[in-house]
Amino acid sequence: MYNIDNIDPKKIYDLIIIGTGPSGLGCAIYAARFALDILIIGNLYGGLITTTHIVENYPGIPSISGPELMEKFRDHINSLDIPYIIDEIRTVKKENNIFELKSFFNSFKAKTICFAMGSNHKKLEIPGEEEFGGRGVSYCATCDGPFYKNKIVAVIGGSDSAAKEALYLTQHAKKVIIIYRKDEIRAEPINKQRVLENDKIEIIYNTNIKEIKGNEKVSSLVLDNNNEIKLDAVFIEIGVLPNSNLAKIIGVQTNEKGEIIINKKSETNIPGVFAVGDVADSQFKQAITGVSEGVIAAYSAFDYLKKKKIIY
Repeated sequence: MYNIDNIDPKKIYDLIIIGTGPSGLGCAIYAARFALDILIIGNLYGGLITTTHIVENYPGIPSISGPELMEKFRDHINSLDIPYIIDEIRTVKKENNIFELKSFFNSFKAKTICFAMGSNHKKLEIPGEEEFGGRGVSYCATCDGPFYKNKIVAVIGGSDSAAKEALYLTQHAKKVIIIYRKDEIRAEPINKQRVLENDKIEIIYNTNIKEIKGNEKVSSLVLDNNNEIKLDAVFIEIGVLPNSNLAKIIGVQTNEKGEIIINKKSETNIPGVFAVGDVADSQFKQAITGVSEGVIAAYSAFDYLKKKKIIY
């Protein structure tokens, strides 16, 4: 891992990767194997997978926590001496086929760029959500679950991620209530079965949350049937929003969800610009598919530079 002081601001990299989740680091590993001069820039290492308690679907690793998996990625990056710095890119522009990326205090240049900024958790946008953030409202069971030993907590959502959050929370809480707006949770079959068989988990279907209430901290949830549930914390897992605003600055096309539109080569509508992982419009978003897109983007960047005769 490099410090910003080690980076030459006059240097023009073959590829700059913005983002440090599995897709961005997968791109970096393969770009290094293609002998590209690369730089990884990110403001937080690991991405959303670092908030995942357990990963059981990454080939070759039957079971591992999200943070542990990303430590393995870090070891691989370090073994290849790939430069990585902590910084937050604020603007991007293209001039004379060179991309200039600027943070608050620094500037970087590259012949190609790969957007791998991932996504952020969606919010309920209801009364009490902002007020009790960090005081009973959480978006990360792995981060905050241990604070609620023998307490009653709720998980909002019915996705596979919500199911896994609920299962993890049963290791700490005495009761976990899943509240979902539809009539059946849509977790992977194995996780759905685990949820339904867990005596600590109760599911409330066809229900939305109207308000989060409390004083110093969360004390109850008001449902859309006007019932009120007493509890100690609420974990919100209702999906994610792609971090694509930076890409939009230079005219990268996005879909109605804000996801960057890519083709099977991880290319965007702008030559020399690639996108991978949760920020892109791939239908199935998993660590392994993000890594695959990263690998493809690395080759596509290499092929683009070779055809432009920028590298040999």
